Amino acid sequence: MAYNDLLGQDIKYLSGVGPKRREILGRELNIQTWRDLLEYYPYKYVDRSKIYRIDELDGSMPFVQIKGRILSFEEFSMGPRKKRVVAHFSDGHGVVDLVWWQGTQYVYKSYKVQVEYVVFGKPTIFGGRYQFTHPEIEKAEDVTLSARRMQPYYITTDRMKKSGLLSRQMEKITQTLVEKIEQAGLPETLPPFITGPLHLISRTEACKLIHYPQNVYDVQRAQQRLKFEELFYVQLNILRYAAEHRRKYAGYILDKVGDPFNDFYKNNLPFPLTNAQKRVIREVREDMRSGKQMNRLLQGDVGSGKTLVALMTMLLAIGNGFQACIMAPTEILAEQHLITIREFLKGMDLRVELLTGTVKGKKREAILQDLASGEIDILVGTHAVIEDPVEFRRLGLAVIDEQHRFGVAQRAKLWTKSEKPPHVLVMTATPIPRTLAMTIYGDLDVSIIDELPPGRKPVHTIHKYDTQMGSLYQGIRQQIAQGRQVYIVYPLIKESEKIDLKDLEEGYNHLQEVFPDMRMSKVHGQMKPKEKDEEMKKFAAGETQILVATTVIEVGVNVPNASVMVILDAQRFGLSQLHQLRGRVGRGADQSYCILVTGTELAKETRMRIDIMCETNDGFQIAEADLKLRGPGDLEGTQQSGLAFDLKIADIARDGQLVQLARDEAQKIIDVDPECNKPEYAMLWNRLRELRKTNINWAAIS
Repeated sequence: MAYNDLLGQDIKYLSGVGPKRREILGRELNIQTWRDLLEYYPYKYVDRSKIYRIDELDGSMPFVQIKGRILSFEEFSMGPRKKRVVAHFSDGHGVVDLVWWQGTQYVYKSYKVQVEYVVFGKPTIFGGRYQFTHPEIEKAEDVTLSARRMQPYYITTDRMKKSGLLSRQMEKITQTLVEKIEQAGLPETLPPFITGPLHLISRTEACKLIHYPQNVYDVQRAQQRLKFEELFYVQLNILRYAAEHRRKYAGYILDKVGDPFNDFYKNNLPFPLTNAQKRVIREVREDMRSGKQMNRLLQGDVGSGKTLVALMTMLLAIGNGFQACIMAPTEILAEQHLITIREFLKGMDLRVELLTGTVKGKKREAILQDLASGEIDILVGTHAVIEDPVEFRRLGLAVIDEQHRFGVAQRAKLWTKSEKPPHVLVMTATPIPRTLAMTIYGDLDVSIIDELPPGRKPVHTIHKYDTQMGSLYQGIRQQIAQGRQVYIVYPLIKESEKIDLKDLEEGYNHLQEVFPDMRMSKVHGQMKPKEKDEEMKKFAAGETQILVATTVIEVGVNVPNASVMVILDAQRFGLSQLHQLRGRVGRGADQSYCILVTGTELAKETRMRIDIMCETNDGFQIAEADLKLRGPGDLEGTQQSGLAFDLKIADIARDGQLVQLARDEAQKIIDVDPECNKPEYAMLWNRLRELRKTNINWAAIS
């Protein structure tokens, strides 16, 4: 029986499930088939092999089990219609209390005095005595210790609990499934030439041990096999796609450096390039003259000089007789790119134009005409660049800024603008951890600018509590008195949250009272684009000294004179977002500051985020920490690009070495069978086809 046929069976017919539970499992956890249940892995395991004596207990212990008898019950009133039930329990070496706050009728019905039970739970101390709150209790005669080594625990929802589907019930249902699978035997999904050298156990054994391990070693072996397989097929799919893409699409050969590049380098280069910038330009040149279409990701922290590198890449294309375009996610960012590029190219005989949704009428017609005739060298724009009426005479290079804001289909439209697909340089100021980049951008070659231009001072980040606003306002006054400007950001997380918008409005009014002599701008996502742009322009021109805003300023605002970024309720932001906001300051030669304001009571994870921000300005360190704290599905950039990390057991943050190992093994396969048709690899290609038919968004991952 094929892998999919066996595991595609409906769980309704499994012993212990039935139509009602099947409906609940389907609705709550999307478990409908044998495969879904098999891949519903335990989130933790508890060693049930040892029975402790009561006089061995310690309040710092995790979950333990003891064996003894209930001596008596006692009740305590907890107010109207509420009571606490306590059972005094002894094993002959001491007495503990078993405590229930609800379900008292169930307690009296289920447990009897002087019957021997095994009690499992976490011991805590109350009133000088150990107690177990809402423990698991089984009759001692029903517990076989040899068969109960590591007990799996499954996440369950409130609705499941109300229907009697607790972790223990999920364990029993899964046990039935595992027994059936053991009898049938799962078809293998990895060939011996991979599993042998890597010492990976069989698929059937891994599925058994992940749910019913005898010890920690069993758990590790099962996880290693299942995680590797999951990551291997993700990487095999990405690398297969990349190899196919390279075979299919030849690129324009741009082998000349050309006059525009040389003239710019000699006469217009505003400051010496860093070694990192030089390295990236060399990598891009190699790609563009190779005859293959370039698909390169340029990562660089805020302020690292990515735009300059992108411009010099565009000049290479122009020097070979081609046009170039740069696409930005917002009109403000597109306009800023236009200003920056024109400033860089001052005095050079090159034409740069802007095309956004607001460019209309005769002006738009003229731009479209001159673009088609080749009179425009560089087109800067938003997604308007890829609309149907836009035609280039000869598009050789497309630069995409903040790529996660453009969908796959939108980017693919660029390829129709030219005889051959143009070379593509994708830029992001959101540093991406290496393991995540291997997966999100696995089909792109990666270049990193890991140096800041000379003269840039690191932003000094300070954490303040909201009880210290007086001293914060004083610091703001001092900076403005020195001619600097200030951002004050409110956490409007979702545009529809009226309460947050009210916070911003009230905050703005309050700040006007605190700084009556200061000029202020206000920007938030519910303003019309034109109003927003006007307020931003006022601030950029220095007409206002304080910009009160939501996170709409996160990307692309460049005001070198702004030296202070105040982020209120900083606990409500993720690390990447905090880092992006901090990147709005520190763009001039003056010392800049980022002030993170929070309440005094902070969760452990929040305090860790704030501490990381205060300790480092390195975007890659921050991105690694963010990945570990939040996981890939929550990271900014993965959600917007439509990535479905439907990984059931692997964790890109914590399994970095396995990601690399899986990629290396997948690359070996692609190197010897790039067209996916050699019979010795048929198992792999068949399995990949099966996976692509399931609900995993494999196309999006590549």
